Amino acid sequence: MRIYDDIYSWEGWGRTLRLASGKCRLRIFDLKDRNRAGLAHLRPIIVIASDVSDSRMSVRSCCGHIATRVAIEFNIRPHRMMFIEYYPQTQYGEKGEHIIEEKYDVVDFNWVQDKAIEPKWRTLKPPLLDVIKALVE
Repeated sequence: MRIYDDIYSWEGWGRTLRLASGKCRLRIFDLKDRNRAGLAHLRPIIVIASDVSDSRMSVRSCCGHIATRVAIEFNIRPHRMMFIEYYPQTQYGEKGEHIIEEKYDVVDFNWVQDKAIEPKWRTLKPPLLDVIKALVE
Protein backbone atom coordinates (compact mmCIF):
# COMPACT_ATOMS: atom_id res chain seq x y z
CA MET A 1 0.00 0.00 0.00
CA ARG A 2 1.32 3.40 -1.00
CA ILE A 3 1.41 5.84 1.92
CA TYR A 4 3.11 8.81 0.25
CA ASP A 5 4.32 9.76 -3.23
CA ASP A 6 5.30 13.39 -3.69
CA ILE A 7 8.12 15.91 -3.51
CA TYR A 8 9.39 16.05 0.06
CA SER A 9 11.24 19.07 1.44
CA TRP A 10 13.52 19.16 4.45
CA GLU A 11 14.60 22.22 6.37
CA GLY A 12 18.23 21.54 7.09
CA TRP A 13 20.05 23.27 9.93
CA GLY A 14 20.89 26.78 11.08
CA ARG A 15 17.36 28.14 11.37
CA THR A 16 17.23 31.12 8.98
CA LEU A 17 20.36 30.00 7.12
CA ARG A 18 18.66 26.68 6.24
CA LEU A 19 21.98 24.94 5.63
CA ALA A 20 21.64 21.61 3.83
CA SER A 21 17.95 22.13 3.10
CA GLY A 22 16.63 20.50 -0.03
CA LYS A 23 13.98 18.31 -1.57
CA CYS A 24 13.61 14.91 -3.15
CA ARG A 25 10.97 12.63 -4.58
CA LEU A 26 9.80 10.47 -1.73
CA ARG A 27 7.73 7.30 -1.94
CA ILE A 28 6.64 5.36 1.12
CA PHE A 29 5.05 1.90 0.96
CA ASP A 30 3.67 -0.31 3.71
CA LEU A 31 4.06 -4.01 2.91
CA LYS A 32 2.06 -5.12 5.98
CA ASP A 33 -1.28 -4.24 4.38
CA ARG A 34 -0.30 -5.78 1.07
CA ASN A 35 0.47 -9.26 2.30
CA ARG A 36 -1.67 -10.09 5.34
CA ALA A 37 -1.78 -13.86 4.87
CA GLY A 38 1.67 -14.31 3.38
CA LEU A 39 5.24 -13.54 4.26
CA ALA A 40 5.95 -11.28 7.26
CA HIS A 41 8.59 -8.63 6.55
CA LEU A 42 11.10 -7.56 9.19
CA ARG A 43 11.13 -4.05 7.72
CA PRO A 44 7.71 -3.62 6.11
CA ILE A 45 7.93 0.16 5.61
CA ILE A 46 9.79 0.91 2.38
CA VAL A 47 11.04 4.48 1.89
CA ILE A 48 12.42 5.33 -1.55
CA ALA A 49 14.14 8.69 -2.04
CA SER A 50 15.31 10.07 -5.40
CA ASP A 51 17.11 13.26 -6.35
CA VAL A 52 15.21 16.05 -8.08
CA SER A 53 16.95 18.49 -10.38
CA ASP A 54 15.99 21.68 -8.56
CA SER A 55 17.24 20.63 -5.09
CA ARG A 56 20.23 22.32 -3.50
CA MET A 57 21.33 19.05 -1.88
CA SER A 58 21.49 15.44 -3.00
CA VAL A 59 19.72 12.57 -1.25
CA ARG A 60 23.06 10.81 -0.71
CA SER A 61 24.57 13.77 1.13
CA CYS A 62 21.56 14.18 3.44
CA CYS A 63 20.20 10.63 3.72
CA GLY A 64 20.55 10.46 7.50
CA HIS A 65 18.71 13.73 7.98
CA ILE A 66 15.98 12.69 5.51
CA ALA A 67 15.54 9.28 7.19
CA THR A 68 15.33 10.93 10.62
CA ARG A 69 12.73 13.49 9.49
CA VAL A 70 10.66 10.87 7.63
CA ALA A 71 10.60 8.57 10.67
CA ILE A 72 9.37 11.45 12.85
CA GLU A 73 6.90 13.04 10.43
CA PHE A 74 5.30 9.77 9.29
CA ASN A 75 5.46 8.12 12.73
CA ILE A 76 7.59 5.20 11.50
CA ARG A 77 9.61 3.07 13.88
CA PRO A 78 13.14 3.32 12.45
CA HIS A 79 13.99 -0.38 12.79
CA ARG A 80 10.89 -1.29 10.78
CA MET A 81 11.88 1.00 7.86
CA MET A 82 14.02 0.15 4.83
CA PHE A 83 15.52 3.33 3.35
CA ILE A 84 16.38 3.09 -0.35
CA GLU A 85 18.04 5.59 -2.67
CA TYR A 86 16.91 5.28 -6.29
CA TYR A 87 18.94 6.51 -9.26
CA PRO A 88 17.25 6.24 -12.66
CA GLN A 89 19.11 5.23 -15.81
CA THR A 90 21.08 8.10 -17.32
CA GLN A 91 22.82 8.60 -20.64
CA TYR A 92 25.75 10.82 -21.40
CA GLY A 93 28.24 11.48 -24.16
CA GLU A 94 28.00 13.43 -27.38
CA LYS A 95 25.34 11.14 -28.80
CA GLY A 96 24.13 9.60 -25.54
CA GLU A 97 26.23 6.53 -26.25
CA HIS A 98 27.18 5.90 -22.62
CA ILE A 99 24.61 4.50 -20.21
CA ILE A 100 24.61 4.29 -16.43
CA GLU A 101 22.00 1.70 -15.46
CA GLU A 102 19.33 2.44 -12.88
CA LYS A 103 20.35 1.62 -9.34
CA TYR A 104 18.65 0.94 -6.03
CA ASP A 105 20.85 1.31 -2.95
CA VAL A 106 19.69 0.27 0.51
CA VAL A 107 21.02 2.55 3.23
CA ASP A 108 21.54 1.03 6.67
CA PHE A 109 21.88 3.41 9.61
CA ASN A 110 22.82 3.26 13.23
CA TRP A 111 19.95 4.88 15.13
CA VAL A 112 21.09 6.88 18.16
CA GLN A 113 18.55 8.90 20.15
CA ASP A 114 16.08 8.63 17.24
CA LYS A 115 18.60 10.01 14.73
CA ALA A 116 19.92 8.14 11.69
CA ILE A 117 23.73 8.30 11.64
CA GLU A 118 26.65 6.46 10.01
CA PRO A 119 24.99 5.47 6.72
CA LYS A 120 26.23 2.36 4.94
CA TRP A 121 25.17 1.75 1.34
CA ARG A 122 24.66 -1.58 -0.36
CA THR A 123 23.19 -2.42 -3.74
CA LEU A 124 19.72 -3.94 -3.62
CA LYS A 125 19.65 -7.33 -5.34
CA PRO A 126 16.96 -9.84 -6.35
CA PRO A 127 14.62 -11.13 -5.10
CA LEU A 128 13.98 -8.03 -2.94
CA LEU A 129 14.89 -5.79 -5.89
CA ASP A 130 12.05 -7.39 -7.87
CA VAL A 131 9.58 -6.66 -5.05
CA ILE A 132 10.68 -3.02 -4.89
CA LYS A 133 10.49 -2.56 -8.68
CA ALA A 134 6.96 -3.99 -8.67
CA LEU A 135 5.96 -1.49 -5.96
CA VAL A 136 7.38 1.45 -7.90
CA GLU A 137 5.65 0.49 -11.18
